[in-house]
Amino acid sequence: MHFGNKTRHTLLWTAAFVGLCAGQALAEETFDLNALVEAAKTEARITVYDSTGKIVEMAKAFSAKYGVAAEGSKVKATAQLEMIIREARANNIQGDVSIISDAPAAMAQLIPQGFAESWLPPDLSANIPAEYQNPLTVVTSANVWAYNSELFDKCPVTNMWQLTEPTWKGKVAMQDPLGKASYVDWFNQMAKHGDDKIAAAYKELYGKDLKIDDGSATAAWVKALAANAPLLTDADAAAADAVGAPGQSQPFMGLMSSAKFRDNAEKGMKLGLCKDLKPWLGWMYPGVGLITKGTNSPNAAKLFIHYVMTAEGIAPQAADGKMSTNTEVALPADEPSGIGSVLDQVLPYQMETSLDDWDARETWQDFWRLNYRK
Repeated sequence: MHFGNKTRHTLLWTAAFVGLCAGQALAEETFDLNALVEAAKTEARITVYDSTGKIVEMAKAFSAKYGVAAEGSKVKATAQLEMIIREARANNIQGDVSIISDAPAAMAQLIPQGFAESWLPPDLSANIPAEYQNPLTVVTSANVWAYNSELFDKCPVTNMWQLTEPTWKGKVAMQDPLGKASYVDWFNQMAKHGDDKIAAAYKELYGKDLKIDDGSATAAWVKALAANAPLLTDADAAAADAVGAPGQSQPFMGLMSSAKFRDNAEKGMKLGLCKDLKPWLGWMYPGVGLITKGTNSPNAAKLFIHYVMTAEGIAPQAADGKMSTNTEVALPADEPSGIGSVLDQVLPYQMETSLDDWDARETWQDFWRLNYRK
């Protein structure tokens, strides 16, 4: 099974590189934060798109701190992509800043086609690892495997392959990969960067080598999971409810954002993190910070990007386990999921193959559709 198109990948990467160079040039400007604040105060209100509702709180705090008008708007990544492109083509910019969780779309469409650009705050660049600078990744977020801690003292599975067994048939809750692009990106990231670990996990569990008929160990696992009739949802909240609702007698396993663990305190949920799951307890995906081309408030947009790269700015999302790429900013000690202590067990997202993810999306979706059983 072939995933991706090398020629298309090369063309997109070349275009993306041009856009990224523009972003790097911005970062090389002589930087004066006070001057940026004063310039931002003269500009019109900005609107910031993000896929989390926490952006509303963040924008209000930004406005209170700097006296610069900002409004946060919760918009799913797919809708952000469509809105930014449509607004640019209509020369009617409504969204000035986007924190978009669809890195492949940013790399393949928004940056190289000139709809948006990356800006790296020069005074913070030394604290941001190189792999997160071009384009600027604001946060990395974890999707993790969870279980019901009321029913089990610890995670009832120790290996991802167990989720493909009859015991868990129809009892794995997760978002539908046909409606959530980051899930098929995850499949591709596993195939590109962890396929050997998936094969090794199979051998560790069953004592024999995996027979690979579909090109990769990842494809074999995806095929087996799809055939095991997982419960597909349209949001993490539904998956969290299936897994963590108190008073259950029939256990579910589930895949969801680490942010859902806040529901343990807020809603009495019983979500437990599947620590020590082989080969990974979950996977990371990036939130890329972009400024839309043609914004009437470029200085306010830059100031907001600077703000969210600080501990104060990102605090509402850090409380949900979303990790700033600024190495000087840590997760709070009371973050509910405990993801910060087990990051070595999470598959990181590697931006260098984001265009491969983009090229492979349709193929992985077709593969899932072909093998999914209700």
